[in-house]
Amino acid sequence: MSPFFTRAGDDGTTGLLGEGRLPKHHPRFEALGSLDEASAALGLARALTAAPPSAPLLLEIQRDLYKIMAEVAAAPEQAERFRMLESGRLDWLEAQTEALAAAVSIPPEFILPGDSAAGAALALARTIVRRAERRLSDLLARGEIANPLLLKYLNRLSSLCFVLELVENQHAGQALSLAKNE
Repeated sequence: MSPFFTRAGDDGTTGLLGEGRLPKHHPRFEALGSLDEASAALGLARALTAAPPSAPLLLEIQRDLYKIMAEVAAAPEQAERFRMLESGRLDWLEAQTEALAAAVSIPPEFILPGDSAAGAALALARTIVRRAERRLSDLLARGEIANPLLLKYLNRLSSLCFVLELVENQHAGQALSLAKNE
């Protein structure tokens, strides 16, 4: 058999970390898919970034997202075993956001994505992170996962993506396209 497929999911189910399988359309896999998309979008942004702090920061965040995905993918009785995101990471994320925000001008209104390739990629990543946040919020409300730190991390991450978008646009020397046409 090829190492690239197992055929185990041909019945419409996917295995959890630990015992058990769930239907592929289960909300847990919607959340995992959104987290995976967020990591991919952040990877695209990382490949496009030019401002010095961006790429290493995004790589660290992608590693955090894999820790979050492991916990979300764990069977309930295994969740504690896969709880790898430490509460200090929330403080770290907030500190990174504040430090970067101090170096850019915060626009007085909404901006339109697309002023630089990296900025646009970060705007896309931010929207995917927001979707992942909504999916995790649903899992928390259902009692499917129990760690509120995951939701807090994603909430802060969307803010960091916005600030990084501003950093990349500024680094590219681009003026911001504001939502209001005046």
